[in-house]
Amino acid sequence: MLQNAKIMETQKEINYKRIADSIDFFKQNFKSQPSLEDAAEHVNLSPFHFQRMFQEWAGVTPKQFLQYLSVEHAKEILKNSGATLFDTAFETGLSGTGRLHDLFIKVEGMTPGEYKNGGELLNINYSFAESPFGHIIVASTQKGICHMAFADEGREKAFEQLRSIFPNARYSQSVDNIQQNALFIFGLDWSKQKEIKLHLKGTAFQIKVWQALLEVPAGKMTTYSNLALKAGHEGASRAVGTAVGNNPVAFLIPCHRVIKSTGEIGQYHWGSTRKTAIIGWEASRASLISR
Repeated sequence: MLQNAKIMETQKEINYKRIADSIDFFKQNFKSQPSLEDAAEHVNLSPFHFQRMFQEWAGVTPKQFLQYLSVEHAKEILKNSGATLFDTAFETGLSGTGRLHDLFIKVEGMTPGEYKNGGELLNINYSFAESPFGHIIVASTQKGICHMAFADEGREKAFEQLRSIFPNARYSQSVDNIQQNALFIFGLDWSKQKEIKLHLKGTAFQIKVWQALLEVPAGKMTTYSNLALKAGHEGASRAVGTAVGNNPVAFLIPCHRVIKSTGEIGQYHWGSTRKTAIIGWEASRASLISR
C-alpha cells in the first residue's frame, strides 16, 4: 500500500516536471506559436499522450493554456483589475458553489516575543505533501499556517529552511487539521473548506503587503505599483517587491499573481516557470468553473 503510494507520488513528480518543461518551452517560443507536435516532441511524448497528460493537469488543452501565457492576455486582466472581489467571485461562478479563498484567509502576526525569540514559545507541526506544482512542506502552529514552501531540494533541506526561520521552536513531523484544510486549496471545489488562518512572522509592513496580496483574486493579477497602493504605501514599489519576495507561505499568499506592468510574468522565489504554471493553472480553473 505504502509502496503504491510512493510510486504514484513519483509518477506525479515526473508528470509535473514534463508539464513544467513544456510550459518553459511555450514561454521561450511563444511568439512562434509552437504546435502540439512541437511541444510533445520537446518532452519526448507522443502528441496524443502529451495532450491527455496536459489536460489532466490543467483541465484545458495546451493551446488554450498558451493563451493564458500571452502578454496581451495579462495586460487585459491588469486593465480590468478594478473589479471587486464580489464581482470576481460572481464571474467565476464561485459565489454559488463556495467562497473565494481570498475572502476567508485570516492573518495573525506573531507577538513581539514570538518574533524576536525565534519561535521559542511555539510548537510547530510540519508535514510534506504533493501539489500540482511539486512537493511542498507545510507547517502550522495552533493558530494557523506559518510556513509553506516548495521542497525542490528534498525534505531535509526544506525542514532546515523552516528551522532557520524558527530556530528555537519545538517541532513535530505530523499532519494536523490546519494543514489538511489549507491543502484543500489545490482542489477545484472550495465549498467544503473551512476558514484558513495564517500565523505569520513578519514586520508590520510585510504583513500589510501580504494582506494586500490576499485581496488579489484567483485568476487575476496585479503589479508591484498597484500592490504598493493597496498596501497604503504608494510609490514604495521596491520595498513592496522585497516584502513579496519574503512571502513565507507559498501559494496561499499569492505572490505569484504579481507581474510586471508590461504584462510579463517576471521572477518568482520558487522559479519563473513554476510561477507561469500556477498563473495558467489558476486561469484555467477559473475558466472551468465559469462554464
